Parts: sequence; C-alpha cells; structure tokens
Amino acid sequence: MQEEAKQAQEEMPSYATVRRYMRSHGMKRVRARSGRKTQGTEKAAQRLEKLEVRSYEATHVGGLWHSDFHEGSREVLLTNGTRCNPKLFGMLDDRSRHVAHLQWYLQESAQTFVHGMTQGFLKVGLPRALMTDNGGAMLAAETQAGLLELGITHEKTLPESPYQNGKQESFWGQVEQRLLAMLEGVRELTLEILNEATQAWVHLEYNKEVHSELGVAPVHRFLDGPCVLRPCLDSDALRRAFRQRENRTQRRSDGTVSLAGIRFEVPSRFREFRQVAIRYARWDLTFVDMVDPRSGTVLARLFPLDKQKNADGRRRHLDPALSSPEPVEPSGKAAPLLARLMREHAATGLPPAYLPLSNEEQEQEQEQEQES
Repeated sequence: MQEEAKQAQEEMPSYATVRRYMRSHGMKRVRARSGRKTQGTEKAAQRLEKLEVRSYEATHVGGLWHSDFHEGSREVLLTNGTRCNPKLFGMLDDRSRHVAHLQWYLQESAQTFVHGMTQGFLKVGLPRALMTDNGGAMLAAETQAGLLELGITHEKTLPESPYQNGKQESFWGQVEQRLLAMLEGVRELTLEILNEATQAWVHLEYNKEVHSELGVAPVHRFLDGPCVLRPCLDSDALRRAFRQRENRTQRRSDGTVSLAGIRFEVPSRFREFRQVAIRYARWDLTFVDMVDPRSGTVLARLFPLDKQKNADGRRRHLDPALSSPEPVEPSGKAAPLLARLMREHAATGLPPAYLPLSNEEQEQEQEQEQES
C-alpha cells in the first residue's frame, strides 16, 4: 500500500503545473460571492463574465460624483462611556478626485446620508450625476425624491461590484493608511476630534497634494475645469427637497391625519379633501407640508395636534371650503391665442389648405343626414 501511494504521489502533477495548465486554457479564479443568490448578484456575475472591465473618467468636473460610507478601523469614545466604530461619509468628483465633503457619523442611515450630501452640495454645487451602491440609505424614499427634484441622475452600481465605484474605494485606503495612522497616538479618540482632524487633513493635505495618477493636485484640476456644476439652492430648499411623499386619509371628525403615530391638524379650508398628500422626512416631523398631488405645490404647513391648547374652548370660524369655479359665460369670440393665429395665417396670403363643399353638395349631405 505504501509503495502504491508513493507511486501515485509521484505521478500527480504539482500545484505549479496545474496552475500553468489552467492559465493556458483560460481558467481563472472566480471570487467567492457572499450572501444568497439574488437576481442582482446573478446579473452582476454575468456582466463581469461577459463584459470587460475598463477604467473611466468623466470629461467635465461635476459630470459624475461618487458617494459611499466606510466603516473606520478605529473606535471612538462616546459620551456614555461606550465605544463604537464610526461610519465615514465621503463624496468626491470623478474627474478631479476633489473631495466635496467628508464627515464621520455613528451610523449609516438615510438621515446621515442626506445630511452629508447636502453639505457637499452647499459647498461646491450640484453635479449632473451621483453614483452610489444599493445601500438602504441610498435607496431611501427621501434620497430618491431629493435627487429627482434637484435634477441629479442617480447611477447605482450592481450588487457586489465595488470595481464600478473604484475611485471611492481607493480613497478609503488613503483614509486608513494616512489619516487614521496619524491618530494612533490619540488614546481617547472622540467623534468631535476625529471630524476636526478629518477636515484639516482632506482640505489642507489630500486636496492640495499632487495626485499620483493625475499628476496635479485635485483642487487644481477641479478649478481648471471644464465644469458643469450648477449653483446650489439654499439650505431650506434642500431641506424641502429631500422628503418623501405619502397619501393620508383625513379624519372627518376633527380634521387630522396620522403620520408616524402623530396626528397633524389639516386647515379647515381643506376639510372636504378625503385624501391628503403629505411631504415629510422620517427623521424630521417638525417640517411637514401638505402638497398638491399633481403639481407638488405646497398648499399648507401641518403642525402636530395640540390637545391642551384646544382645551381652552376657542374655535376659529370655518373658512370657505374650496369649490369648483363658477362657469364662465361664453364671450362669442374665439380665444385670444386662436384669434392671433388666425390673423397671422390670413396675413400670409396662402389659400386655405382644404376644399369646401359646394352649396348643392352641402344640401345633399344634409338631406342624407336627415333621412338616416
């Protein structure tokens, strides 16, 4: 038995031989994918198998921005004495690699994503497109509504395809190897100290240091353009933009609607509305608006029901309910626009583009219509 095993071992090819054989026949190692198989992961695997992977770069500053969260390797000390790994929000320009905003948070959520994203917009401007992964914060209703209202195209990467957002992933390596490495001597690292150090590093070192791939500093390439950034709205307009819209049924008894377990009072002039369209952010119920379901125009701001204030017994007179406008009596003339078009057409001197029936043909047509 030992001789047979020794002989079989001698006949078995080595690992290097097997590897050369597989390479010569186009057999490559397939990266193991975590999690269960879904339609998205299967689509990503098919794309990676059938299509080549190429590096790309936007032609204009502001043409494409990257945004994502990164879990830091250093723990921060919280006010209650516990420690946790913070999440770093980052947003950078594809062409110049200029970082628009960088901030650490305790958790990754739609609120923190919108909070960091709006700060980048206010500091730099509005880009044409924003690329993110398929995280819950990026797919939240508030995020989608805000990007749509601001006219920013939301490009999402395929599941488990970090190479599509490679510039952002490469930047995280610099954060870990450079920024966090310089904070190793800080024992009691807090979120405030970490954010102060991050702002100093990104604005005074990263954005001003020569990029190894670009050959210039990100801030210089950002200023050189060409640029397609648009002016940003004010903070209140951004706050109104990043809100989701839902329909609620108005209670006929007291004219209120329920939202997240809180009842809001609807103005009495809208008491005939059965369904009410509301725009709000889940993390900020102090800024709730009633909007027109078709145009999105703000009709009124809604406030929480104050039972103690209503207990004084004072009540307002009912405002006239909204009703359909009175019908307009016909003036006997064509609409002003149509009348102007008819005058312009007559001034051209062109003959009518149709052939009218003769009087006899019209009388015959009327007789046939009466007989039928």
